Amino acid sequence: MDSFTQLINRIGLPRLAAMAVVAMLMLGFFGFLIMRAQAPNLSPLYTGLSLEDSSAIVTELQTLNIPYELRGDGDTILIPRDQITTTRMTLAGSGLPQRGQVGYEIFDEQSTLGATSFVQNLNNVRALEGELARTIASLTRIKSARVHLVLPERELFRRERTDPSASIVLAVRGELASGEIRAIQHLVASAIEGLTPTRVSIVDDQGNLLASGTGDDAEGALAGDAAERTLSFENRLRTRVEDMLANVVGAGRARVEVSAEIDFNRSTTTQETFDPESQVVRSSQIRETENLSAGANGQVTVANELPGASQNNGAAGPTEQGTSSEEVTNYEISKTTQTAVTEAGAIKRLSVAVVVDGVYAADPNGDPVYAPRSAGEIAQLLTLVRSAVGYSETRGDSVEVVNMQFAERPELAVPGTDGNGGLLDFTRDDLMNGAEMAVTLLIALALVFFVMRPLLKKVLTPETQALALPSGAELGHHGVLSADGQIIADEEEEPRDKTPAWVASAKSMGETQLQTLKTVGTLVEENPKQAALIVRDWLGSAA
Repeated sequence: MDSFTQLINRIGLPRLAAMAVVAMLMLGFFGFLIMRAQAPNLSPLYTGLSLEDSSAIVTELQTLNIPYELRGDGDTILIPRDQITTTRMTLAGSGLPQRGQVGYEIFDEQSTLGATSFVQNLNNVRALEGELARTIASLTRIKSARVHLVLPERELFRRERTDPSASIVLAVRGELASGEIRAIQHLVASAIEGLTPTRVSIVDDQGNLLASGTGDDAEGALAGDAAERTLSFENRLRTRVEDMLANVVGAGRARVEVSAEIDFNRSTTTQETFDPESQVVRSSQIRETENLSAGANGQVTVANELPGASQNNGAAGPTEQGTSSEEVTNYEISKTTQTAVTEAGAIKRLSVAVVVDGVYAADPNGDPVYAPRSAGEIAQLLTLVRSAVGYSETRGDSVEVVNMQFAERPELAVPGTDGNGGLLDFTRDDLMNGAEMAVTLLIALALVFFVMRPLLKKVLTPETQALALPSGAELGHHGVLSADGQIIADEEEEPRDKTPAWVASAKSMGETQLQTLKTVGTLVEENPKQAALIVRDWLGSAA
C-alpha cells in the first residue's frame, strides 16, 4: 500500500488525471472502431420511391425485423448488402414497390360481385396503364413512366369508329434516341387492340415532345430510320478500318471517318423478251368449203319463195358453184420474263478519310523524335483501306490516307485512363470504405505517437534528484553565498552611528534574506526542472 502511495506521489495527481482522460478517450475511440466494424454495410434497396411505396416498404421491413436506414426525403431505403436479394424477392411477392401504379392485381383486391360494367371497364383501363408503365420503367434508360390510354367504345348500329390513342410521360436518364422512342411506341401499340404506333404520343419530364402521336409523323419516322441505318453503317465501317490499322500502326495511332450516301428507294422491274427465231408449230387447222346455188336472174318473186319453187323453176336461171379452202397454223414463240427487285440500302457513294500518326525514334539524349511515314507505307495503307471498305471507282468512291503528327502521342497518355477497370475497378462503396479506413488509421496513429507515446515516456522516465541547497543556506542565517556555494560569514562591524543594536541586527538579517532570495531565484532560472521537483516535494510533504 505504501509503495502504491509512493508511486502515486511520484507520478503526481495532474499526470494521473491526464492519463485517465487519455485512457478514456482511447477506449471510446477503439470502442467506436469496433462498433463501426461490426455495423452492417448498408446498400440501397430501392431509390426514387414515392412516399406511399416508402411507407409500405418500411412497414414490411419492420415486420421482417430487417435493419434499415432512410436517405434523402425518404425516397431511398438502405439495408444490409447481404440481405438485398432475399428482401427484394420477399417484397416482390407482396407486390412492392408499386411505383405509384396499379396493375392486374386490382382485380384480386376487389370483389366483382355487384360491380357494374362501367367499374369493370375503368379497372381494366387502370390495369393496362399500370402494367404498361411498369414494363416501360423496366428499360435501362427510363427512370419512371406514366401511361394514359383512351379506349373509345364502339356504339351499336354505328359504322364509324374512333381509333384508340395513348400518351406517355417519361423520366429519362440522359437523352433517348429515335430508335428507343419508336420502340416504346410499338411496345404500347402492340399491347392495345387497334392502336397504331403513330397514335402514341411521348413527352419527357422536361416537357420536350418526343413523339406527337397525331399520325402525321410517319415520314419523320422513316427519315429517322434512314439516318440511323446510315449512321450504323458508317460506324461499322469505321470500327473495321480502325481495328485493322491498330494492328499495323498501333492502337490509337490512326483516326478514321466514314461518310456514306445510301439509296433507300425500293424498285421492282419486270421485263419480257420474245425470241422469233425459236418459233415452234403449236397447232394446224385446215378447213374446205364447197358452195352450189341456182339463181333466178336475181329476181325475188313469190313463186320463187314457195315450197318446191326451185325445182319447178330450176332451168329458169343460171347455177353458181364454188370451193374455198382455209388453213390456220399456230406457232409458239419462246418468251422470257424477268422480275428484278432492288431493295433499299444500296450504297450510292462512299467517302473515307484516314489520318495516320508518324513514327517516333529516340535521339542521342533518349527523347522521342517524330518522323513521317514513307510514301510507300502510305500507299500500302491506302490499298488496305480500299479493300476493307469495298472501294468502287464506278460509284465515285473516295478514300484518302494522310500522314500527320498527332497532338498527343498515345504512349504519353496519362496512365489510368483505360476504360478496362480490371483489378483496380473499384466501386463507389469500395472507395468510401477505403477512405474511412484510411482516416481511422491516421487518427489512431496520431493518438499513439502524439498522445500515448509522450505520456508513457514521461511516466517511465526516472525521477531526477532534487537540487539540494548548500548547508547553512537556511533563511535567516547570516552570511553571503560564494561562487562555489559556500557560506561566508559576515564580519561584524561596529555601528558607525548610534542606531540601537536590535535595529542594526534586524537590518543585517533583512539584507541576508534578500541576498538568499536572489541566490535562490538565480538557481531556479538556471535549473527550472529541479526547482519544480523541489516545490512538488514540498507540497507533497506538506500534505
